[in-house]
Amino acid sequence: MTDAPVKIEHEGKWVVVQASIGEDRITFPAPVNKEVIFKSVFDLEEKKSILIITVKGTPDTIIRLASVEKVLIVLKRLILAGCNAYRLMAYFMSPAIRGGVLAKNAQWEKGSIVVVKTGIWFVSATKQICVPLKDVAAIELTKRDVQGKQTDVVRIDHVESGEVVSSLVLCPLSTLQVLSNFLTDATKGIDMKGNELDAIGQQVAMLIYSGMDSHAIENMLNLPHKQLDEIYDRIIKLGIAEVVIIRREVQLTTKGVRYISDATKTQTNSN
Repeated sequence: MTDAPVKIEHEGKWVVVQASIGEDRITFPAPVNKEVIFKSVFDLEEKKSILIITVKGTPDTIIRLASVEKVLIVLKRLILAGCNAYRLMAYFMSPAIRGGVLAKNAQWEKGSIVVVKTGIWFVSATKQICVPLKDVAAIELTKRDVQGKQTDVVRIDHVESGEVVSSLVLCPLSTLQVLSNFLTDATKGIDMKGNELDAIGQQVAMLIYSGMDSHAIENMLNLPHKQLDEIYDRIIKLGIAEVVIIRREVQLTTKGVRYISDATKTQTNSN
């Protein structure tokens, strides 16, 4: 085992301990006094350099810990190799496409795909990338030019900071079909029938997707502000959009009207 300093959340506060990291487990000494067997882990998330590890139990245990990047990389590698998850060896390119164009320095890497409760991890000798399942927009079995030959791949589209990013997975066709089916089932919670919005609502959603703001949408579709707000309410309720900016509409009070009147008189007199 290797000892490494980590910060772990314990009884509502963060404490620093010297954790012992082995190939199949991590042990936290007093005051935590806890041992985590990696094969009992069924979910792993990373948020702002904090690892969130969910361990099977009655009830399930959630462990939050932080450390230097080198330690976190080792921990993620060991946990993803031993945890209770769907995994397969494959070539992947992630990210492959960002905003509709080939991502900078995109290349195929040999590694594994690990699907835990909340995310899809792409793991190689140099990368540990997680795509949250809640951010997955589409999964498609398609073809891609690989070394001059049209080859079957699974394309996974997800939303990152409002931008659509695509990752590609390459492995034998039979395995690709199993992976595609598994991921489709894992993300079925975001499926929709396609008839939840009327024609004008669909137009608004398409214009939001294209990057238009509220004012531009109102002008494009000749919509009054109140009607657009009602459409926004519907698509927010459906969970297909979220509020990022609240636009305020104001009108001048009597004091404001008087200020403008006085300011205009002052400018006129000064001329």
